[in-house]
Amino acid sequence: MTPSTPPRHAVVIANPTAGTIDDALLDGLLAQCARTSTRATLVRTARVGDAEAAARAAAAGHHGPVDLVVAVGGDGTVHEVIEGLTRTPPHGTGDAPALVIVPAGTGNSGYLMLWGERPWQESLHAVLTGSAEHAAPRPLDLARVAETGAKVFLGACSGVIADALRVARSIPLSGRARYERAFADSAAAFTPYPGRVTVDGTVLHEGPTVLANVGGGRFRGGQYQVLPRSELDDGLLDVCVVDGTVAPSRVPELTRHGNHLGSPGIWYGRGRRIVVERLDGEPLCFEHDGELQPPTLRRATLEVLPAALTVWGRPTARLSTSGSRAGAGPDATETA
Repeated sequence: MTPSTPPRHAVVIANPTAGTIDDALLDGLLAQCARTSTRATLVRTARVGDAEAAARAAAAGHHGPVDLVVAVGGDGTVHEVIEGLTRTPPHGTGDAPALVIVPAGTGNSGYLMLWGERPWQESLHAVLTGSAEHAAPRPLDLARVAETGAKVFLGACSGVIADALRVARSIPLSGRARYERAFADSAAAFTPYPGRVTVDGTVLHEGPTVLANVGGGRFRGGQYQVLPRSELDDGLLDVCVVDGTVAPSRVPELTRHGNHLGSPGIWYGRGRRIVVERLDGEPLCFEHDGELQPPTLRRATLEVLPAALTVWGRPTARLSTSGSRAGAGPDATETA
């Protein structure tokens, strides 16, 4: 499918429990499909795992030829859909369906990194009409957690960002405000852990660690630019480490606008295989794509999967708007 070719058949995978989804949103989405003569098959999920199963079915041709999958929900729903699309060989001889996101969750970082603040109705219209001026399908890099086999779309993080997901469970707010409060509360009480981060076999940092974020997308929680130089289609993973010389309580403001690079205690690297470890034998507090993982790992090995999935986004020169990368080669690491 080229940017000038509108999709013919879309499978819409919707998570009814996502933060902002309702019948009006789905009715509007299906009406847009009808206006552009795009056949739409709606699948509503009921439990964890349903979105992955629906995406697998779409890629396997259970609904006939499908050239677009629309993930309606938050970053967790998008993660499941990506797992399904990348685990199933495409039906017949064509490519796997491309992905487009309709944001209806809490942080919606996946949509933000692909479309910015553009209303989803405008983005979807550009996709359904094949508008090369406003939308383009692109090959997207993913990461794979070697220890579990899970795919990573937005990013993975140890430390305070992961702990904030635990804290968020008890906060009676919604949307980005919920994660903002959780991040601040977690950071105020967080104790750095003894850690090590290795990039392509070279130690980037070893010692007290507040967080180690690997990705992927430049945004976490829909508003924190932890990886401001990350590009989603360069065949590399970026990693940012905040060490124990930085007070955890400062991390939310340091990362809000991506101005933390170059500050003391910030370590930044780029590579194809990144290992995040906890060195005291205790479990690593670890999340990926906004989902806190069970405390079973003491290390997480993330390997890049170049051009693993086709996604629709803004027709920019690069998928991110991270700015200049002058002086940072493909295997460069940077320290403050």
